[in-house]
Amino acid sequence: MATDPTLELHLRRIRQLQADGQHAHALPAAQTLLAEAPDDYEVLYLVARSQRYLGQIDAALQTLVHMELQHPHYSRLHEERGHCYVVLRDAPHAIDALLQAVNINPALPSSWSLLEGLYRMTGDSANAATAAAHVATLKRLAPEVVRATGHFSDGELESAEQIIRAYLLKAGNDVEAMRLLARIGLKRDVLGDAEILLGAVLKIAPDYRAARYDYASVLLERHLYQRACEEAEKLLAIEPDHLDYRALYASASVGVGEHDRAITLYQKLVQELPGAANLHLSLAHSLKTQGQQAESIEAYRAAAAARPDFGDAYWSLANLKTYRFSDEEIARMRIAEEAPATQPVDRLHLCFALGKAFEDRDDYAESWRYYSQGNALKRSESRYRAEIIETNTRQQIEVCTREFFVNREGVGDQRPDPIFIVGLPRAGSTLIEQILASHSLVEGTHELGEIPRMVLDLQGRDLDLDNPRYPGVLADLASADFLRLGERYLDDTRIYRGKKPYFIDKMPNNFRHIGLIHLILPNAKIIDVRREPIACCFSNLKQLFATGQEFTYSTKDIARYYRTYLDVMQHWDEVLPGRVLRIHHEDVVDDLESNVRRILDFCELGFEPSCLEFHKTARSVRTASSEQVRQPIFRDGVDQWTNYEPWLDPLKEALGGVLARYR
Repeated sequence: MATDPTLELHLRRIRQLQADGQHAHALPAAQTLLAEAPDDYEVLYLVARSQRYLGQIDAALQTLVHMELQHPHYSRLHEERGHCYVVLRDAPHAIDALLQAVNINPALPSSWSLLEGLYRMTGDSANAATAAAHVATLKRLAPEVVRATGHFSDGELESAEQIIRAYLLKAGNDVEAMRLLARIGLKRDVLGDAEILLGAVLKIAPDYRAARYDYASVLLERHLYQRACEEAEKLLAIEPDHLDYRALYASASVGVGEHDRAITLYQKLVQELPGAANLHLSLAHSLKTQGQQAESIEAYRAAAAARPDFGDAYWSLANLKTYRFSDEEIARMRIAEEAPATQPVDRLHLCFALGKAFEDRDDYAESWRYYSQGNALKRSESRYRAEIIETNTRQQIEVCTREFFVNREGVGDQRPDPIFIVGLPRAGSTLIEQILASHSLVEGTHELGEIPRMVLDLQGRDLDLDNPRYPGVLADLASADFLRLGERYLDDTRIYRGKKPYFIDKMPNNFRHIGLIHLILPNAKIIDVRREPIACCFSNLKQLFATGQEFTYSTKDIARYYRTYLDVMQHWDEVLPGRVLRIHHEDVVDDLESNVRRILDFCELGFEPSCLEFHKTARSVRTASSEQVRQPIFRDGVDQWTNYEPWLDPLKEALGGVLARYR
């Protein structure tokens, strides 16, 4: 949708000309506008539409070909192509085009009506009835809901939200409108609001399966895996063979650590849908987590075979760290990365995969070229602002003073169950987790989202990123509040645990919330895993994370983040002396046993030889280091950055004094 006010003014005039049937005037106006905005999809659409009305079908189809190169997933492009083929009396091509349109955007009454007529004309009564049912459904909906759904399906979230909010103000509790607003919230990552809206929809219409499916999806995104499982089970009790419900249940099963169940579910799904690349990918991830590397490689390759430009499949192979690409695979990746039709998300995955492929071949110049390109693509789509993290750090230092903690001594849940491992990503925390999880009394879980979610709750729904309520709100909480939060954390994490008395929470970014952790769980153990700055920052620059960690995609951002990390960790050392054990990754590599004994002593655990043979411990590992921690300790990665030293001067300069003070 156009955002330039002048462009929008011209578009309105052309739309009005078309609405009045004045296509002879609309077409030259649209073509003039096209010269100024050659890639604007709405201008191209309006040109093609007027060309069709004026009988210029070949020209219209050519305009749509040009439009598809830039915007292949715009539903009205395919609808307009369907209209063109109807004029040409080419029913098969018209049906194909219109089906593409409604698969992208089910709220297209014109496409469904045409499909109904075409199916009846070709004698396909079953599909004609299906199309007629869609036409009837759309007629039952409020016109505003249909329009807003169309904008939503085409990715025009702002337009969709404006229409649906205005409609809800006058209509009240329209469950379709409420569900759509929740789906917009899900797309925009406003998950709390989406959960509340869908919960309200299900109270009004408990049998509304599509809303329950959306509700389960929101719970999954919020990492409320057990509740997501429960909602998926309700849906499967009604429709046990429903593909989407089964896929959702598999994802939620991964979240609660039921990997064998997830693998069984995914294996059945890919048998039924061998061309579903995403299902092959999900199966591969679960197999990888369980240490079934050969099977995971086969599944990743199946994902790439199902969709040759599927960047995530290739990146996931690279992310095994132990996989080596063949010449043929590298050639395929390069072709896909250079293809104009490749989607940006696939292109950036391919760049990171090619960076790793050439790194493994010691071609560091080509490797760095691809890593740099991948980072630039990822950073261009990110909304990360370093000053938000720096503001939070400054406020933590201002609020969480030594006196602040002395005045709240003894608050919180006193149980010693959790062991928090914090630090930057790629600093060696998975190794420390694997060492501890090799102890008979310690449960390895994964990067748990409970503390970040608690922080979001403390910040409140009306989040002001420039002046947040947290951490200042900690000063307003009573002793009973800290106890309640500690109890809630232990209750919410129970689902990830077995019967062992201690468990690990390895969410690295929790270093920013050590004050909160201390207040709600004063007897929990906290271990800060630190790695030499250049090695750590470089390792982040060549890592593409599944979600979050948006600070890792530029030299400047990662250097600022590392400095902020040192600042806040120095503060915790000063106001909570002895509360955090610092472990340097390089020390663990150089002298494993001494550091293992240090860690176990800090955690008040007896020494067990199995902790030295951590690579033999069979458990689920989800992070990028999953395959590395299944091998004995090695030094190869410690100085890996030196291969890229010719390109790392900007990083060294950005780190500045950090290089001297990180110890």
